[in-house]
Amino acid sequence: MLDIEVIEDPAAAEASLDPIRTRILMELSEPGSATQLAAKIGLPRQKVNYHLKALERHGLVELVEERRRGNVTERILQASAAAYLISPAALASVAPDPHRFSDRFSAFWLLALASRMVQEMGQLIAGAAVAKQPLATFAIDGEITFRTAADRAAFAEELGVTVTRLVDKYHDGGPRPGATAGGGRRHRLVVALHPSLRTPPKASPKTSSAKEQDND
Repeated sequence: MLDIEVIEDPAAAEASLDPIRTRILMELSEPGSATQLAAKIGLPRQKVNYHLKALERHGLVELVEERRRGNVTERILQASAAAYLISPAALASVAPDPHRFSDRFSAFWLLALASRMVQEMGQLIAGAAVAKQPLATFAIDGEITFRTAADRAAFAEELGVTVTRLVDKYHDGGPRPGATAGGGRRHRLVVALHPSLRTPPKASPKTSSAKEQDND
C-alpha cells in the first residue's frame, strides 16, 4: 500500500470522486470484505460490490486474499493507497502549463509550478515503485512572519540571490575540459513563498452559550 497515489487516468479520477467510492476507499485503509463494508456504510452488499468492482477495475483497490466460507468465496480487498491525489494529467487538455509564462511574483505561475510538481512526482513515484528503487527528494516546509511588506520583499530578494549562488556552485553544465564522461541526473528545484491561510478563531464556550441565548 502506497502512502499517496497520484491518479492520472481521467476515468480513475472520476471513479474516485464518487462520494460512496471515496468512503469505501477510506474504509479500506484496512483490508475488508463487501459484507463488512456494507455494515459500516449502511448499503446493501450488492451495491457495495458494484462500487468495489469499479474501483478494482481502475486499480484503486487490490485483492488481498480470498476466504472460502461454505459455498461462498469471500474476497478481502484493500485500498491501493492511504491517500489519493488527482494529477493535472487527468485534465491534460486544460492543465496549467508553467511554460506559458514565467513571473516569479505571479500566484498563477506558482500554482502552475505546483501542478507540474504533482504530475512529475506521481510519475517518478510510480517508476521508482516498479524499479524497487528509492527516490531522492528533499523538501522544506515552514512558516515565517514578516513585520512589513518591505521585509518580505527583502527576504524574497535575498533568498533568490542565495539559491542562484547555490545553483551556480553545484550545477553541472556539461562536460568540462579534462573531465570524464559522467552523466549526472537532472533535478527540479522549486522554491515557493506564499501567505499562510488564516484559520478562524475558535469560539469560546462562553461565547457559544451567549449566542445560543440570543437565539432563544
